[in-house]
Amino acid sequence: WTQQGGSCSAGLLAVSCTVGLVCVSQCSSNGQKNRSNWLVTFNFSFFPTQVAEQAGLQSRGQIGQLQGHYLLCSKGGAAASVWGSGHGEVLAAHPDVLWHSQEKVLSRSKRSLAFNDPSYPKQWHLHNVHNKGMDINVTGVWEHNVTGQGVTVVVVDDGVEHTHQDIQSNYSPEGSYDLNSNDPDPMPHPDPHSDNHHGTRCAGEIAAVPNNSFCAVGVAYGSKVAGIRVLDGPLTDSLEAVAFNKHYQVNDIYSCSWGPEDDGSTVDGPHPLGKAALQHGVIAGRHGFGSIFVVASGNGGQYNDNCNYDGYANSIYTITIGAVDEKGKKPFYAEDCASMLAVTFSSGGNKLRSIVTSDWSMKKGTGCTETHTGTSATAPLAAGMVALMLQVRPCLTWRDVQHLIAFTATKVADTSADWRLNGAGFHHSHQHGFGLLNAWRLVNAAKVWESVPFLVSYQSPVITEEATIPPYPQELLRTWKVSASDLTQSGLKTLEHVAVTVTITHPRRGALEIVLVCPSGMTSVIGARRVIDRDPSGYQDWTFSTVRCWGERAEGRYTLRISDHQEPSSKKVASLGELKRWTLTLYGSSMTYSEVKARQRVVEEAMSGRYLDSSFSLPCPPGLEVPPEVFSPFTSNNLKFLLLLGCFALFWSLYYTLEVTLGHVDLRTLFCLCQRWGGRRAPRGLRSREVEESLLEEVSREEEEQDSGVELQAVVDSEAKGIVLNRERQEG
Repeated sequence: WTQQGGSCSAGLLAVSCTVGLVCVSQCSSNGQKNRSNWLVTFNFSFFPTQVAEQAGLQSRGQIGQLQGHYLLCSKGGAAASVWGSGHGEVLAAHPDVLWHSQEKVLSRSKRSLAFNDPSYPKQWHLHNVHNKGMDINVTGVWEHNVTGQGVTVVVVDDGVEHTHQDIQSNYSPEGSYDLNSNDPDPMPHPDPHSDNHHGTRCAGEIAAVPNNSFCAVGVAYGSKVAGIRVLDGPLTDSLEAVAFNKHYQVNDIYSCSWGPEDDGSTVDGPHPLGKAALQHGVIAGRHGFGSIFVVASGNGGQYNDNCNYDGYANSIYTITIGAVDEKGKKPFYAEDCASMLAVTFSSGGNKLRSIVTSDWSMKKGTGCTETHTGTSATAPLAAGMVALMLQVRPCLTWRDVQHLIAFTATKVADTSADWRLNGAGFHHSHQHGFGLLNAWRLVNAAKVWESVPFLVSYQSPVITEEATIPPYPQELLRTWKVSASDLTQSGLKTLEHVAVTVTITHPRRGALEIVLVCPSGMTSVIGARRVIDRDPSGYQDWTFSTVRCWGERAEGRYTLRISDHQEPSSKKVASLGELKRWTLTLYGSSMTYSEVKARQRVVEEAMSGRYLDSSFSLPCPPGLEVPPEVFSPFTSNNLKFLLLLGCFALFWSLYYTLEVTLGHVDLRTLFCLCQRWGGRRAPRGLRSREVEESLLEEVSREEEEQDSGVELQAVVDSEAKGIVLNRERQEG
């Protein structure tokens, strides 16, 4: 409908106008600077059109929901020139005008973020002004006050300089420990090579304090950061197991920017206790929601290394994060693998920027660096983004976080990547996982995410055989069919991780290539060729895993393809490899394929931010009642200190006793006795009683000699005195 003096558009009416209310449209200046617009309050019983006409104005209707308040606009043109300032005089004189004021343009600015940290403008990974879109898209999340509050991220590394001014305010002593020195303080120890700054740099990436006029800003600057010092000394299986579960009811996320050697020939990972600790962490950590382990994929790209040979990156309990440079390309050091979940930003070539973060102030350190590099920088960034997710949805399980990464990561425009679309509609590449982590998408999806069903699994029997692996281009093919009846007991419907455990003998294992094909036809290179790896020991029960079949139906035929790519010169002398045994293990949930697709739609609908803007919140179930961690105040260092204190007290008491005793002894007599005793040694066969009697005789003899000496001296003195007196008499 149309009201006199103004109108509402049909679209606006559908959203803003209700029965009995009047819409107000803004006055149009049409480029004229002398337009005069007025805010007027009328008597409720009075209709404003007549007064507006008398004052040479047009009524634009009621202002919002304020009854009796109207906007009157100048008609413009020649009429505006004629009236001049007379509008106000007419309004002031009218008896039905209760209040009037000429409208002015107000100066307002958006509440955009501004930090006074001097290196923040250089943190391109947080806000890339030169290459739009090549950042983690986090500033919009910060503007909604999502900064990681209430979440603790622990950096498992070589220590954290917690007195650093960019870390101190966000430091969590409750979640920290020094396993190398066995005390609660994870302060790094300076070393000759100045290498122990690694953990401090990672901590700064996560939670560097903003607006303190120093260095940089952390991705989750409202979170707490703890440190577990474990890499500054020999690392054992038991020590690693302790680190993975240390303070696991305080620490929510474990950031691990380390792993086995990235030399292109090592096959290693967590040993039995480390594996058990990872599994225990996801079951009992964080009050039953599961500790979240974020690991770096590795820096062995220049050696053709692959993170499927890294047992930490290959584990189903970890989130494996790779790297892209500021152009979104795979850097020279980055590794490929089928178990990689996603990538985020780090350093690239010599002409590309690295990560700016806090640095230690020891060993001539400045407290800030612009040269944090490699996948060491990617794991903390990912851990910080997970902290943002946990703020808006604290009850996300460790598997929820993995699902959210798969559902929200964005495809990177890298032509060198082998992107494939799997049977559930997820893009994945061996170079970038499911894609680039996006903080805005992660947080908005977390806001509406309902926890996935419990983890279930299926494992085939151990398939034992002595199958020879032929040289390429031939392949050894082995298949295993998983039927619906096989999955009935577990209830497994859709896949998450697929693992294959193999025992293979080969004279040069780096020449082997192992490919797994899921029932949908999605291929995963789970065992890539490595030129440098000339180890003749093969693989002994090594488990390869892939996430490339995520969300697909579990039922169907799985194919294992193994090929031998030995060099032609070595084929004549080298023996062929053999597949001794293998096992297929499927991990997933009872979520159906249609439910996976429905979740994808829900996630995309949340990307507008409308749930983040509102007070919308899904209920969170209570966590498990976990008994408090047993804390012993008597660490080895404390015991050492108490031992030293006891020794000091003992020696002090002995000294005091000796001093009191010697204070009652004639030292001159004792000295003489020592001299005489020192010249006369008792015979070796002399009994102790005889020794005591001889000593008493010596003492009495000394006393007699002293007495006779005194008497003799008295006689001599008296005789000398008599002689002197006689001489005086004679002279007189």
